[in-house]
Amino acid sequence: MLEFAGKRAVVTGGTRGIGAAVVRQLVAGGAEVVATARSAGSGVPEGGTVVEADVRGRSGAEVVARAVTERLGGVDIVVHNVGGARPFVDSSAIPDEEWQDALDLNYLASVRLDSLLAPGMRERRSGAIVHVSSAAVFTPIGPFLHYIAAKAALESYSRGLSVELAPYGVRVNTVTPGRVATPGGEATRELWAQLEGASGDLGSPPLGRDGQADDIANAVLFLASERAGWLTGSNLVVDGGEYPRR
Repeated sequence: MLEFAGKRAVVTGGTRGIGAAVVRQLVAGGAEVVATARSAGSGVPEGGTVVEADVRGRSGAEVVARAVTERLGGVDIVVHNVGGARPFVDSSAIPDEEWQDALDLNYLASVRLDSLLAPGMRERRSGAIVHVSSAAVFTPIGPFLHYIAAKAALESYSRGLSVELAPYGVRVNTVTPGRVATPGGEATRELWAQLEGASGDLGSPPLGRDGQADDIANAVLFLASERAGWLTGSNLVVDGGEYPRR
């Protein structure tokens, strides 16, 4: 039997990179999947459907929640993958609107959508929510401080939500990717290298290669599955050993 047969899932930012890999794997596992994207023309992996919505605002979250109800009748798995920000020379160069945009996209988008979808999961007393963070939180640096601060807030929020929802059988976990070879990540690193006047060659993590989108999707699907039925409030770091921790 397929692992996710009968499950209904929503994946934000699900049309490219890590999000697309998560959608592909969920569909392959038998799930019905709705992916979000700012533009419906972005495409979606075969077997999923796309909802055009900008989840940075409350109205976008409401569009997604309505679509999930209309198309799926409810949701069992929520994966918050959408995120990103552009680097600046240093933190003092980051304008207020970029700080707000980073918070809206990387943190509040999850908060808003969870507030709309989690009540149904609580009522059914089951479900899994996975937030995608970033290993950048381990080495805060000025050019990305708006992004890093938002992801750090997401991790704290995820832990708190896990405690709140645990009595209702709803699990909340975080996946923290390291360096992953996706078009968005590579473009950001190139822009950062230009700002720093560096080559952009960061070497390799201890496991000898950058991560691939499927490496992160594997971790997301594990946390969303019944195999992780006794895991909540955890943060699974998938970084090829790049950031040693105690």
